[in-house]
Amino acid sequence: MIKTLCPRDYNEALYVGHFFRTGTPVVMDLTKLPDSEAKQFVDFAAGLVFGRGGDMDRLSPKVFLLMPRGMAERSSVADEAQ
Repeated sequence: MIKTLCPRDYNEALYVGHFFRTGTPVVMDLTKLPDSEAKQFVDFAAGLVFGRGGDMDRLSPKVFLLMPRGMAERSSVADEAQ
């Protein structure tokens, strides 16, 4: 299961952290946020994935995929198999 979140303000960063820490990949859609708040979310997510050993990929200019540890490793193994 992948959780897609479309936060409307920075207070919703709590939900990104919650789902990521429980091992759920998160798609963070920041298209509804002004650039300044979107940058705060990206900074938060970068710290979260670095601290927890995960991975973050940009899917489009304001949409990001956060993968917890283990998920990123499985993804890279699948890429190598192709």
